[in-house]
Amino acid sequence: MSDNQLLETIEKYLNGGMTKEERARFEILRNENPDINDKVAEHKHFTGLIKQYGERLELEKRLDAIHKEIDVEALEDEFMIHPSGIVRLWRNHHSKISVAASIAIFAVLCTLFFTGYLSNRESNYIQLRDVVNKTVKTVNQLKNTVNGMKQRSNPGDFRGTGFAITANGLIATNYHVIENADSVYVQNAAGKSFKAKVLLSEPANDVAILKIVDTSFRNLEPIPYTLKRAESDLAESVYTYGYAQDSPVYGDGKLTSANGLSGDSLDYQISIPINPGNSGGPLLDSRGNVIGIIQAKQSLMEGVHFAVKASYLLNAVDSLDKKVSLNNKNILANLNTVQQVKKLKNYIFMVKVYGK
Repeated sequence: MSDNQLLETIEKYLNGGMTKEERARFEILRNENPDINDKVAEHKHFTGLIKQYGERLELEKRLDAIHKEIDVEALEDEFMIHPSGIVRLWRNHHSKISVAASIAIFAVLCTLFFTGYLSNRESNYIQLRDVVNKTVKTVNQLKNTVNGMKQRSNPGDFRGTGFAITANGLIATNYHVIENADSVYVQNAAGKSFKAKVLLSEPANDVAILKIVDTSFRNLEPIPYTLKRAESDLAESVYTYGYAQDSPVYGDGKLTSANGLSGDSLDYQISIPINPGNSGGPLLDSRGNVIGIIQAKQSLMEGVHFAVKASYLLNAVDSLDKKVSLNNKNILANLNTVQQVKKLKNYIFMVKVYGK
């Protein structure tokens, strides 16, 4: 019998292709010829390794599919109600949980593989396949649950505006925007939300400074505007840009008084139509200097609104424990208003507040 004929016979034997009589004769031949018996064992081991390798590749593909199925990056925080502990854990660490689960499954498979437990054990493989299929089903159910939460949820208890004062995530807003907040998130122009904490609050001046603490946040480009400490002039053209609705809204007008109600020197009076969502947004002059922080509180006078002067924000920054280096170069100064607003887009944030 040639080597090729012997190999074909061994494969037929191992694959169960022999009749009962042929199998009995071949087993007698194996017992009588140690060389043939060794070749049967070697071929069995070789084909077993190939099968296990194929099963391993198939499992890796399945795990990759699981990862894609449970990727919930698109479920942004604005669609979530203030999360419970379990939902918050899933939202903040789902990627790590997914990887950990995959590693655990893969580790079990490797253990079974290297101990030989998977070798020629078709029933065990079927059981393992069933376990993986159940895992996929569970993940799909979890994804559907999260999607259901997305549809039923709301964007938060309150929404305002904030603007970056440093590239590394310091955000200025009004104190009344974040008052009594249990948690605060800021959302950029691309719709990405980041966890933030209240770094400083000054209720008397209605000023607050937030710090983005989300690990997914990447530093911004250099801030394009400056904060103006000096007083601005009456009749000066001013504008604001903030989240009066889900998308940014531009509004312009005039600085109509150097003081607020009853001569309060904290505020400017302005003639810009604004809504509650504008609270905390920047008030800018025609050269792109931030001269104040919009207050969207109700006024007794129709069409009259106020903005906290930027000097009070600068005083708040100066009072921080850690020294903050603010931008002192205004690259908006020589741009027209349309160009200025385009530059502002990536530095203005929606502030989403969740109460206890």
